[in-house]
Amino acid sequence: MEREINKVELRNLEIEDYIELKKSMVESYVDEDVEDLYWKKEEIKRLLKIFPEGQIVIVVDDVVVGAALSLIVDETLALSNHKYNDIVTDSKFKSHKEDGDVLYGIDVFINPEYRGLRLGRRLYDARKELCETLNLKSIIFAGRIPNYHNYSSELTPKQYLEKVKNTEIHDSVISFQINNDFHIKRILRNYLEGDHSSKDYAVLLEWNNISYEKTPTLINAKKSVVRLGLIQWQMRSLNNLEEFFDQAEFFIDAVSGYESDFACFPELFIAPLMADYNHMTESEAIREISKFTEPIRKKFQEFAIAHNINIITGSMPYLDDEDEMLYNVGFLCKRDGSSEMYRKIHITPNERMYWGMQGGNVIQTFDTDCGKIGIIICYDVEFPELSRLMADQGMEILFVPYLTDTQNGYTRVRNCAQARAIENECYVAITGCVGNLPKVNNMDIQFGQAAVFTPSDFAFPTNGVKAEATPNTEMTLIVDVDLNLLKELHEHGSVRIKKDRRTDLYNLKAK
Repeated sequence: MEREINKVELRNLEIEDYIELKKSMVESYVDEDVEDLYWKKEEIKRLLKIFPEGQIVIVVDDVVVGAALSLIVDETLALSNHKYNDIVTDSKFKSHKEDGDVLYGIDVFINPEYRGLRLGRRLYDARKELCETLNLKSIIFAGRIPNYHNYSSELTPKQYLEKVKNTEIHDSVISFQINNDFHIKRILRNYLEGDHSSKDYAVLLEWNNISYEKTPTLINAKKSVVRLGLIQWQMRSLNNLEEFFDQAEFFIDAVSGYESDFACFPELFIAPLMADYNHMTESEAIREISKFTEPIRKKFQEFAIAHNINIITGSMPYLDDEDEMLYNVGFLCKRDGSSEMYRKIHITPNERMYWGMQGGNVIQTFDTDCGKIGIIICYDVEFPELSRLMADQGMEILFVPYLTDTQNGYTRVRNCAQARAIENECYVAITGCVGNLPKVNNMDIQFGQAAVFTPSDFAFPTNGVKAEATPNTEMTLIVDVDLNLLKELHEHGSVRIKKDRRTDLYNLKAK
């Protein structure tokens, strides 16, 4: 997708969205063989009146690009051998019952212009959250099999579905739903009138709510357990920027496949791109690759949306157009389509001497869908003031992308990071590069070991290390951290470092 996206929002449908809703629906079904596939305005009004919570939309840059519409019905009706009109009842929606026990999906679509970003999966995930929130047994709907007409002369619907389940045949609807944890209940005949591509068949699908009768959680509620995906990046020769993107997306896809909330890359992990400029001075070479920084930000923002994950892009050189100074920066690319820059505050003597880098001057935290986080780069973690100021702003997780060439340098980063976790009563996640770059001056060797550190109290590991990777080996480290444990620690810990500071004697504040 070439369009740059600035904001992705998941919310409930409003009647003011109707014009955009209709436009996206018409474009979504333009190739279908069923006529008049869009909801009339009075039908949407009726839906919103009887069940506003069940009508969910995806909005990209203030434009409705997709929707998932639902009713609550009795399980007996949903599992029966029914037709589509038995559910929507000529768009009167008489099957909807507030005391029903299943969520029935009556429509879902994504505007073709926005496909490929996995926005449909977000809609289904929102439905699942709604099902759990309302304490319903399951989600049920009938899926079309639009590819069946290509096989109907040789396969029965049952045989066709078996081949789809065995991945011998790909069906755009059923294959997606099977991968989305829906299972097939039965085949329905004449479910949707005029659906010639499906040969008038449909497949009844169900997703079971394993939390049924348990205390539900709210849709889009802040998570208690947050999953971190740290990428321990192997330095290797790269022929071009596309090869770099392929390698980066491989890891993003891997950690998002395990439903990680964050993917964090190391400091200056784009250094292999300097190989083409090794004939230049170090300062000239790093300024050349700073030209890649904005394209990388844009691509990683697209990755964040497509893989539904928040990405911390480690760091990369950035030449500021305003002051013409070179900075060491990174970006927090959120899965909602927004991004924010952070800058390294403390510059090492090496960075200043060889590259002429300058330090940033903004101390900030970032609000995310998983709580408030802080991001500091490598050398910054050796200055406790930064993370203390972030902790005062409510930071719960501190990310530290780093790059160290020797074990001495790594030891400084590691020990200081562990101290920051203890003194600020927060989680600290560090990750760096490993391997060698013999054809890049000033970036020839690296030593690294990703890790997640915790406060030191009974609810946490006795050594304060939640998990750590194998040193000097390319790998990912995927770790769950429980934010509720921090809340308990702040109030009832064996020691309460944040609360017990003697602010009557000393204080710390940013200028």
